[in-house]
Amino acid sequence: MARNWIIRNRRVLCLLLLFSFLIHSVNAQSDFDAFLQPSPKFNNARYSGVLIGTSLGYSIAMSVLYKTWYKKFPKSKFHFFNDNPEWFQMDKLGHAATAYNVGIGYYDLFRWAGQNNQQASYGGAAVAMLFLTSIELFDGFSEGWGFSWGDMTANTAGTALFAVQQLAYGEQKFSLKIGWRKSFYSSYNPGLLGETGSQKLLKDYNSQQIWLSCNIASVFPVGKDFPQWLSIAAGQGVSGLIGGRVNPSLTDQNGNPVQFERYRQWYLGADVDFTRVPVNVNGISTILPLVNIFHLPLPSIEYSRVHKLRFNPFIVRN
Repeated sequence: MARNWIIRNRRVLCLLLLFSFLIHSVNAQSDFDAFLQPSPKFNNARYSGVLIGTSLGYSIAMSVLYKTWYKKFPKSKFHFFNDNPEWFQMDKLGHAATAYNVGIGYYDLFRWAGQNNQQASYGGAAVAMLFLTSIELFDGFSEGWGFSWGDMTANTAGTALFAVQQLAYGEQKFSLKIGWRKSFYSSYNPGLLGETGSQKLLKDYNSQQIWLSCNIASVFPVGKDFPQWLSIAAGQGVSGLIGGRVNPSLTDQNGNPVQFERYRQWYLGADVDFTRVPVNVNGISTILPLVNIFHLPLPSIEYSRVHKLRFNPFIVRN
């Protein structure tokens, strides 16, 4: 009897099951979105989770960094090293951008845990300096490098750019972003510039650009109808660098000398501030700040002493 009733009403039952599933999904999504939102008041459980996660992440990151990199090279007594003339200071700009974005990321985490703007700003700055200073200490005990005051100055500058703006304005009017492009220079010195794709991204400075992005609407009186997400960015890149201070002597397969001219590239172009893109979906709006670390390949004007003035429609060129 019951079986016959189920067969006769199977379509209705399927619709009811589908409706129930959709309601459950909406509620689950709503709960997830609510979880992603910053707590309106201090949440001890979230704050403890951030501290525990940071402690574990710090321990794992430093352990992996030591085992995969520093352990391979000879150690020495703690010493200092002046690497300021190297790589046309692209490494210093990278330090500043890393410190800035680590500070921003942890600021968001502390706000998520219910801390106020001031507390989260100090917390984000402290974590950024902890991570970056630890790397400098590793360098200080490595024979081939040393503790670099130039790196520490860059770390401090990037952290200060984040913290001062957040404390003074409660927002980021200026941000440091990272851009990448394909580079062929690593093949000429893979031991220094990287062999794998991930190594090249980090070690081949010819493939990187560091951008200082200014959100137009937060700085200039453009009105509410102006796109609040539109920014303008100035950047620096380099080309022809296969050595830190000078390029090593290289020859091709025929024994002919290979020489690359070392030069800086300066850029001015459009940018997008993803933290100000009007998105009403909470999950996406929470992820957008992560995308804001990167500078999109948008049209830019470039100047260098080699190419003089030229226009890059999208990706900047070598």
